[in-house]
Amino acid sequence: MKMRYPNTGLEVFCRLVGKSRQAYYLHQHAYTKREREQRLVIEMVLFIREELPMLGAKKLLYLLSPSFEASNIKIGRDKFLNLLRDHGLLIRRRKRSILTTKSNNEVIPFVNLAKDLNISGINQLWVSDITYIPVGSSFSFLSLITDAYSRKIVGFCLHPTLHTDGCIIALKMALSTSSTNIDGLIHHSDRGIQYCSNLYTNLLKYNKIKISMSDRASPQQNAIAERVNGILKQEFGMSKTYNSHQSALESAQNAVKKYNEIRPHASCDYLTPAEAHLTTSKFKKRWKDYTKKKFGVKQFQG
Repeated sequence: MKMRYPNTGLEVFCRLVGKSRQAYYLHQHAYTKREREQRLVIEMVLFIREELPMLGAKKLLYLLSPSFEASNIKIGRDKFLNLLRDHGLLIRRRKRSILTTKSNNEVIPFVNLAKDLNISGINQLWVSDITYIPVGSSFSFLSLITDAYSRKIVGFCLHPTLHTDGCIIALKMALSTSSTNIDGLIHHSDRGIQYCSNLYTNLLKYNKIKISMSDRASPQQNAIAERVNGILKQEFGMSKTYNSHQSALESAQNAVKKYNEIRPHASCDYLTPAEAHLTTSKFKKRWKDYTKKKFGVKQFQG
């Protein structure tokens, strides 16, 4: 309006809207301060996203809260979500599925020992799964073993085929890196032929590890392993198509390292899995799911 009426004083405009000059200047100051704070928040978000490009809003807010407090920036969850949405920084999850589990109907599967199991520490339950990684016009297959308590990936292998070799390499890594007693450890997986194979089950038995398997056609009974697969793909870019197996392997190694050492986990009281693996205290689970209805994008997942 001032540009349209350059010869009209500010006091006239203030009288027209029923405000004082002081109120006008206070409003302008507050607006400028808010803009500066919002720019600073976005810069902080982009800094975190350089290392964790697909990290969701809830964990971003958790990681940045100390910086916000130090900068005297007061921003709640809803305002933070809206700011990210306005700047196109909300993460949209994509789903794509490739069959990696071929059940061996000729063997009698082991029972599900993990169902309703009360876990109180590390090396009580390991969960295993295989997920596909697009490579050229084909796939490589990532075998993962995760400690169900700390959510730390304790063993992994990216293999060019679905043969049992990849699972065995991941299991041997988990066994070699375990620094504490594994007496009473349960190994849980789906009923894939790799996990039912004599090579794999004999290695578990040799190390006195109890064998547990999901019931037929029940992927929900291996939910932790499925969730880790999703995090690596959605937050660490492992769903993209790689030019070669070697480039996919390097990306997998980097993703596992960042997942274990940088990414906070809501199920472990926002500790990283590596930190959670070393603590002896009981975790407060902070996982919560805010629905798509309110914000347009489902953001806050474990």
